[in-house]
Amino acid sequence: MKKIAFIVLMMCSTFSLFAQEEPVAKKKKDWSKVDITGRSADHFLLQFGYNGWGSAPDSINTKGFSRTFNFYLMFDFPFKTNPRLSVAIGPGIGTDNMFFDKTRVDIVNNDKAKFIKDTITDYKKFKVATGYLELPVELRFSANPENMNKGFKFAIGAKVGTLLDAKTKAKVDRDANGFTGYIEKEKNKKFFNGTRLAVISRVGMGNFSLFASYTITDFFKQGSGPEVRPFSFGITLSGL
Repeated sequence: MKKIAFIVLMMCSTFSLFAQEEPVAKKKKDWSKVDITGRSADHFLLQFGYNGWGSAPDSINTKGFSRTFNFYLMFDFPFKTNPRLSVAIGPGIGTDNMFFDKTRVDIVNNDKAKFIKDTITDYKKFKVATGYLELPVELRFSANPENMNKGFKFAIGAKVGTLLDAKTKAKVDRDANGFTGYIEKEKNKKFFNGTRLAVISRVGMGNFSLFASYTITDFFKQGSGPEVRPFSFGITLSGL
């Protein structure tokens, strides 16, 4: 009986060894042969987020959710040897709105932009708004180059812009003369740096990613206002 049991055990062990498959070496994917014709390639970028002023003096009092909104039309050029990597470039519009607390920003009546404390006028809102024609350049990585609407993605680069518009807009509840409920606007680009250069990055999954931007150039011309370096971060919706 013991011999039979031993033989059965040996047979089972032998069958088990034969049943085990030899490990198959995973074939490395040849990315140069991946078909990316007709793929989505993040041609459109919509960005919305928070706008801040780096290096601004403590005497400047900002308020609320200062925001940025950007729109870009990008052309994507994948690397032939590895389409997970690509370079993208294209024009767009970048806008920033910075809100202030009990402060009036004068960009018209002086030889430079002045931030004036105003505790008499009751501002519902006071903002400095700027708009730029921009050209971003990105070095991109996509884990799914066949369909960039899915999978992990990352991008880093820079953008250069030229100033299109600069203005202040005040919603006044009540001013020093007792006048109430009106809007006051002033436009003037002469104190603002006409060119801005910023470093940019994005990271996300599929059509959604987080973006960050930091401006290297000064917001105001030298001697025409405080030394300010705008930055922003927020959400990007991309596709097509």
